[in-house]
Amino acid sequence: MLISPAYAQAAGGGQGGFDIVALLPLILIFVVFYFLLIRPQQKRMKEHRSMVQALRRGDRVVTAGGLIGTVTKVVNDNELQVEVAEGVRVRVVRSTVQEVLSKTEPAEKQQEQGKQQAANDPGDKGKGLMGKLLGGGSGNDGSKS
Repeated sequence: MLISPAYAQAAGGGQGGFDIVALLPLILIFVVFYFLLIRPQQKRMKEHRSMVQALRRGDRVVTAGGLIGTVTKVVNDNELQVEVAEGVRVRVVRSTVQEVLSKTEPAEKQQEQGKQQAANDPGDKGKGLMGKLLGGGSGNDGSKS
């Protein structure tokens, strides 16, 4: 009344083959982790890298240690000099800058705005639309004042 070993082995069936259904949950977990964890982290790192590369003198920054200061000098590719209080300057590794609070404008934009401000100087009364409407028009439109 014993079961023969050959009959018992044949009853198991399907154990020797490779089953793709068994790997499906692992593949699904990897895909979910990629879209929820890995991809956003890579995007955040890329944004941080571009922010750190764009730092200039005059930017107000927050370091990883929580210090808030103004960049006074870009020492080299890896270091900045940051003024944290009046007359207190520290050297900071660029990658430890966590956030830029206020950004200074590039030199070209500052020069362009300086020219625009000079054209809109209060001493040049009557050149704007309000000056023309209020009767102070001494512009190039040929009207008499």
